[in-house]
Amino acid sequence: MLIYAKQPINYIISKHPEKIKILYLAKEMDKKEYSKLMKMGFEIKRIPADAAGKMCKNASHQGILAEVDEYELKDYKTFLNHEFVLVLSGLTDIGNIGAIVRSAYALGVDSIIACGVKKLPFEAILRTSTGALFDMPFAIETNVHDVMNDLKTSGFTTYGADMGGLDIRDVKPKQKRALFLGSEGDGLTDRVVSKLDEVVSIKMSHEFDSLNVSVAGAILMDRMRI
Repeated sequence: MLIYAKQPINYIISKHPEKIKILYLAKEMDKKEYSKLMKMGFEIKRIPADAAGKMCKNASHQGILAEVDEYELKDYKTFLNHEFVLVLSGLTDIGNIGAIVRSAYALGVDSIIACGVKKLPFEAILRTSTGALFDMPFAIETNVHDVMNDLKTSGFTTYGADMGGLDIRDVKPKQKRALFLGSEGDGLTDRVVSKLDEVVSIKMSHEFDSLNVSVAGAILMDRMRI
């Protein structure tokens, strides 16, 4: 996978240098910093700026790119012994998914399951999560109802975000809990909502339709920390 830009690459250099195959530099670098990189164990190549632009299809690479290991998906059934699982039902916006992964890692979620999709562009998610994807177990399972059933039979209490739900501030989350977030446009389906143990929402101080799903998800994850 090819990633680029300072933030995700610096994160991976700091936490997962073993996952970097080749680091590409398209800018001058401080000698001390370059010497430190030379000792990390991965290959470093200097390339012209126009070559770097072609590699990332003229996206903003900030003079640094890296070829890293492919992300390894997990089997969601290995998450059934976790305590805090996040389920993304029908989400497709890569910027939102990346932001959610980053928030989930920061806020103590143990693993994430994406439902309603067959595959996702993990190269882009790794970048938009600022590298945090490498620290977050992630699975894909098309059928959200199978996931919910397995979570419930494994002792999870299921919570889902919906505008008509109970104020999350009034909810005391259970130890084993799963938070369901719906798609950007439609939210959770009626069928999913009907099977949840608890429907929760974020009450607004001012009249407003809704929050972006990644923002709402971060607030709910924080409120559901134990």
